[in-house]
Amino acid sequence: MTSLFSGIFDTSTSTVIAPGYFLLCLGVSFLIGLWLAGIYAYRSRHTQSFMLTLALLPAIVCVVIMMVNGNIGAAVGVAGAFSLVRFRSVAGSAKDIAMIFLAMAAGLIVGMGYLAYAILFALLVGAALFALVQTDFGSTRRSLYRNLRVTIPEDLDYTDLLGDIFKNYCRTSHLVSVKTSNMGSLFKLTYDIELKDPAREKEMLDAIRVRNGNLEITVSQQEVTNEQL
Repeated sequence: MTSLFSGIFDTSTSTVIAPGYFLLCLGVSFLIGLWLAGIYAYRSRHTQSFMLTLALLPAIVCVVIMMVNGNIGAAVGVAGAFSLVRFRSVAGSAKDIAMIFLAMAAGLIVGMGYLAYAILFALLVGAALFALVQTDFGSTRRSLYRNLRVTIPEDLDYTDLLGDIFKNYCRTSHLVSVKTSNMGSLFKLTYDIELKDPAREKEMLDAIRVRNGNLEITVSQQEVTNEQL
C-alpha cells in the first residue's frame, strides 16, 4: 500500500513521506489556516475570497514544502514559482499582506515537520493580533475626519469664507478642490476637515447653512484608500 504513495523518481537516497504523516501535516496546516482566518475576520472588513485564501494557504505551502523534501533543484524551482505568483485582485492593505505572509510562514513550518512550533507560532501571533485589534493599536482618530462639500453662490468669495467656522469647530481644515456648477452660477467646494468634537457636527453644519444661503451641503467619513499603507 505504501508503494502507491512513492514517487516514480524516488531513489534510495530520498525519503518517502508516509501517508499518515502527510495527512497529519495537512490537517494541522488547515486548522492553522482556519484559526488565522478567524482572527483576521474579527473587527475587520473582509471578502469571502480572502478568507478562503487564508484558510487554504498554509495547507498549500505545507504540501509544496513536503514535496521538495530536501531536493535543492526543486527548492529553487519552487522559490521561482512563488516569486511569479500575483493575486489578481484589487490592491490589499498592509494588514492583508501581513496575513498572507503569516499564513505562508505557518505552512512552511508545518511542511518542514515542526508541528508543535507551527501551532505555537500561530497561537502566539494570532493572540497578539487579536490584542492589538482589541486595543485599537495604531488608530489615528479616523472617526474625527470628514469630507465636506459645500455649495455657494458665485457672488461669495470662497477664499476664506468658512475660516472662522472651521476655527471654532475643527482642528484642521484644507480646501481640496473648487468646481463651478449651474453655468458658473454656483461653486462647489470640497474640504478635508478634522472635527474637534463630533457631537457639535450638526451645529457646524447649521452655521455653514446660514453662510451659504441654505444651499446643498454634504459631509461624509474620510476613507483611506488601499494604496495608502
